Amino acid sequence: MILPPSIQQVLETFARHRIQALLMGGQACIVYGGAEFSRDIDFAILATPENLAALERTMEELQARVIAVPPFTIGYLSEGLAVHFRCGAQGVEGLRVDVMSHMRGVAPFADLWSRRHRLPAGGAVLALPDLIKAKKTQRDKDWPMIRRLMEADYIRNPHPTPAQIEFWLDECRTPEILQELSRSHASQMASHQRKVVQSAGNGASSSILAELLHEEEIAERNADITWWAPRKKRLEALRRNLKPE
Repeated sequence: MILPPSIQQVLETFARHRIQALLMGGQACIVYGGAEFSRDIDFAILATPENLAALERTMEELQARVIAVPPFTIGYLSEGLAVHFRCGAQGVEGLRVDVMSHMRGVAPFADLWSRRHRLPAGGAVLALPDLIKAKKTQRDKDWPMIRRLMEADYIRNPHPTPAQIEFWLDECRTPEILQELSRSHASQMASHQRKVVQSAGNGASSSILAELLHEEEIAERNADITWWAPRKKRLEALRRNLKPE
């Protein structure tokens, strides 16, 4: 895992200020073997006055300013909105830092923090199962990434624990891997409630499994659209209020 120097600088700065923040987004995908080009860095953060005060001090050190709506407040973060910063300090010039504290389908921050994966250079990243859930959005680019992340995890663990197998059954998006699991772990698949897993266990073809996976994706995309609809209205209202009369 090699992160760009600017990303390392931000992670080290966050760690030095003892912020409860977890790397997510494209940079987190790199950590888990899913190469993704991204100029931004995204964090899930604990939205408490003390933690946000530490984050504010960190942003001052990074010479970062808020570049869009909403403003940097605990209220907007608690609504599920992201706050966007642009850095100006040497080494991170132009880097955008986005922070969120509440995401659709993702566990509360305390749970995310308890499962975090520590990074060698400082800071921590979302655990892979939590990153997968955070990636289930309406964006086209997220679904191929979920598949790559799951494939990478499958390859990395040739001798899986029952918990790892359960994770693959919950989230795998590759028909061929599901078919392999049906042959090697049939007993664990038998009681699984996911439709595509049941079908794989019953010997369904790759094309049928691909159709079922597509149905899952469409359902998640639509759920994300529904979740974001009122938040987009909220952002648009904030933008209108910034325009001069």
